[in-house]
Amino acid sequence: MLVTTKEMLKKAQEGHYAVGAFNVENMEMVQAVVEAAEETQAPVILQTTPSTVKYGGLEFYYANAKAAAEKASVPVAIHLDHGSSFELAMQALRVGYTSIMIDGSHESFEENIALTKRVTDSCNPSGVPVEAELGKVGGKEDDLEGGDGNPYTDPMEAKEFVERTGISSLAVAIGTAHGLYQGEPKLDLGRLEAIRKVVDIPLVLHGASGVPDEAVKESIRRGICKVNFATELRIAFSGGVKEVLAEKPDIFDPKKYCGAGREAVKRLVIEKMTVCGCVGKE
Repeated sequence: MLVTTKEMLKKAQEGHYAVGAFNVENMEMVQAVVEAAEETQAPVILQTTPSTVKYGGLEFYYANAKAAAEKASVPVAIHLDHGSSFELAMQALRVGYTSIMIDGSHESFEENIALTKRVTDSCNPSGVPVEAELGKVGGKEDDLEGGDGNPYTDPMEAKEFVERTGISSLAVAIGTAHGLYQGEPKLDLGRLEAIRKVVDIPLVLHGASGVPDEAVKESIRRGICKVNFATELRIAFSGGVKEVLAEKPDIFDPKKYCGAGREAVKRLVIEKMTVCGCVGKE
């Protein structure tokens, strides 16, 4: 069955590893991620962004996740990634999502706190954990634009933010970006360490697609408990499909080329779970 992210992230924090959180766009990607979790005996988080939800609807993605989770022997959560409004967060909660992110990082500090606390207060009675973001992860993913200026999370602001909002996990901005990188990203690991010292809830790394494995591992050693992957999964799925179509341009059965995309995503997810250190942590 589907579970919330609260217990799995708490265990990750105590065990000094991270849970992989993977953005899914269709049935095959859901299947691939959960099959990889089963094979590695790892907890896993399935995620959908607002633009993904707009494309397919909360109910369809929830139904796919629920069907896959019911057959799984490992913990599976379904998470709203970068919830763009209070209304969308509440829709996801009502549908059955087991984890909610509200992203008020483009608002002022006080407005971000007010929005986040409103979502947290609404989710608490159902026991559904809330993730929020402080600072601005750069780049662009879907319709989500990164921030300009100084995007980094301030440690003391993070402490105040967590205390005033009551969130369950915090996405921090330490130099990652959504989408594809132009060159190798440089993570501010010292800043991460400073945040970890004053914030006792699980910390989340967004924009991990394209970040070198060793940098991801080091960020986990310094306090990251959840790592988000999106762009690389899309590239893997599309690559699998393209390969089949290139070899057999006359093929017309979607099961053939979508199945290849599914296998490509599964291989990638197993690699990322190994990097996160969550293999065998179910």
